[in-house]
Amino acid sequence: MKIIYFSLDYTPHDHRFLSALSESEHQVYYVRLQRGPRQTEDRPVPANIEQVLWEGGSDIFRWRDLPKYVLGLRRIIRRVKPDLIHAGPIQTCALIAVLSGFRPILTMSWGFDLMKDIYRGGWWRFATRYTLKWSSYFTSDAHVTRDKAVEYGMNPAKTVVFPWGVDLNNFRPQTTDDRPSTGFTLFCNRSWELNYGVDVLARAFVKVAQQRPEVSLLLLSGGSQGPFIRQILSTGGVLDQVTFAGQISYADLPRFYQMADLYLSASHVDGSSVSLMEALACGLPCLVSDIPANREWVREGENGWLFKDGDYDELAAKIIQALELREKLPEIGQRARVTAEQKADWPKNVKTLLETYEKCQQL
Repeated sequence: MKIIYFSLDYTPHDHRFLSALSESEHQVYYVRLQRGPRQTEDRPVPANIEQVLWEGGSDIFRWRDLPKYVLGLRRIIRRVKPDLIHAGPIQTCALIAVLSGFRPILTMSWGFDLMKDIYRGGWWRFATRYTLKWSSYFTSDAHVTRDKAVEYGMNPAKTVVFPWGVDLNNFRPQTTDDRPSTGFTLFCNRSWELNYGVDVLARAFVKVAQQRPEVSLLLLSGGSQGPFIRQILSTGGVLDQVTFAGQISYADLPRFYQMADLYLSASHVDGSSVSLMEALACGLPCLVSDIPANREWVREGENGWLFKDGDYDELAAKIIQALELREKLPEIGQRARVTAEQKADWPKNVKTLLETYEKCQQL
């Protein structure tokens, strides 16, 4: 089967999908819509994947260029003669695929394209509804996003849910010399953007660190809220207890999970968070916001804890609770690993995607 894999940018998630497809029997053409603005994936596009050079992929996406992208994709379709287009996010790549007139199209939600719709205007909602109306099949990584797609009119009989998963051999429990022998390390690698709630995490950490000086915070990534988050930590007088590690390579990422005692995510909206799955796979107890997607993964007191979304007082209280239960954390971490083995095994989960390709062909 000839497949066009059409994605917004080139991220670790795209690398994961393209790596799996490169090992399949399919002939895959990778079409990238934009480049930037944030750092993406530093590993090369996998072998056996043909990256298509076209009107897009060299700059950021602009709505005014939508007709150019549609015409460009039509030219690619005439040349490649694909059997299927696998496209997402919904309101950019999948919309362009739908406007090209080609079918069948497998539309894939990236989570934010459905879960952030409350921040979007009428055009965003129209584009969502229109794209899903003309999609042959829909797939997402969480039931909460699938349910949202159905609300927008997607035929529930043509939806497939599977967690994107992680490499359980790469992300696994392991001791590391980098882990402090004393103290208690909190870890977060979510982007410093409004919907990920890192500011909520920072406020909670100030409360905890002022009471428990042995607690430290390890932050990766960055983002537009950087100055605000640093101000919260500075005003609280806890900057000395925070390590800002910035952007790191994907290869180094497991080591940072293994350095920590507790994983934190205060995200306000999410699908099945890959970073949460990575933490679970590393046997790291998780404390995350009580939102629908996280409830699909974290069971209170079993493999982690949940706190009320946006409530930094409750988050602080639960961090202290975890600290006081420190002797039980290895047992909780073992259950976290079991959760990942049962639900987040990428080589197993990707088979669902390949089966969905076949369903699209049968329409």
